[in-house]
Amino acid sequence: MSGGPGDDAGGALVVGEALVDVVHRDGSSREHPGGSPANVALGLARLGRRTELLTRLADDERGRRVADHLRASGVRLAAPLLPAAEDVRTSTAQAHLALDGGATYEFDLDWDLPPDVLAAAAADAPPLVVCAGSLGTALAPGDEQVRVLLAALRPSTTVVYDPNLRPTIIGPAAGVRSGVEALVASSDVVKLSAEDAEWLFPDRAPEDTVRSWLGLGPALVVLTRGGDGALAVCAAGEVDEPGRLVDVADTVGAGDSFTGALVDALWSAGLLGGDRRAALAATDLPTLRDCVAAATDVAAITVSRPGADPPTRAELDAR
Repeated sequence: MSGGPGDDAGGALVVGEALVDVVHRDGSSREHPGGSPANVALGLARLGRRTELLTRLADDERGRRVADHLRASGVRLAAPLLPAAEDVRTSTAQAHLALDGGATYEFDLDWDLPPDVLAAAAADAPPLVVCAGSLGTALAPGDEQVRVLLAALRPSTTVVYDPNLRPTIIGPAAGVRSGVEALVASSDVVKLSAEDAEWLFPDRAPEDTVRSWLGLGPALVVLTRGGDGALAVCAAGEVDEPGRLVDVADTVGAGDSFTGALVDALWSAGLLGGDRRAALAATDLPTLRDCVAAATDVAAITVSRPGADPPTRAELDAR
């Protein structure tokens, strides 16, 4: 692979929500910084990539805690914290953990980005890669703002999309399918969980969904299946990567750490950036297998410890 972790010309921009996960288990609760895009940014920064997060945080106790958490791992915030007010507060997600470590969520979240912040993001030197998804691409009014930004960046930037759907806040599947598939069609790399695939299309196998999505335009589509590993499809064919045997603490942030690690692996392979779009589309199966295996390894480490706590580059190098 070419292009090591220090080769970060252009950097990564992650767009979407940052919040506090209030994790409930066995009658007790603990708070952790979270939000799917924020977790992706955290994972990329811990792997040594220059990473910026465009999000919405209030200047309150929770917002400052999230900001400090991200900065401690090297994430740069692309927007200042908003002055806290009665109707401006840092968002939360109530995460309820089952006995197997799986989580269900209830959200208290506002998603709207100040126009001056969006204008600055569009005017800055384009990133090498932009990652978006979850409520950042699904919750009005910010969802349309993000779509416009992605369209503006795409000519020069690799677009990575993870729907990471939240049915309790975005409504029925029938109302979001067309919007999700429009984003799939305008992305270069798509990561989809089996749970999301089954919710979006309950009458077909998740594997069939990612195969059909490849035909919409992305170069790569990856289906994550928890402990059963991942299926990746590209023009050259398919890679079926087995899961890893680990003791699961919880699954919070597992998919996000997979996404960040997949981007990192594609980066090391020299496949990111608008000028590498043809090379990304021509990815061969050995390269794809290496990238998906690396992402699976990182996700396995994340589920082995509580909360969204992806590994650092030093931890991976020491294994």
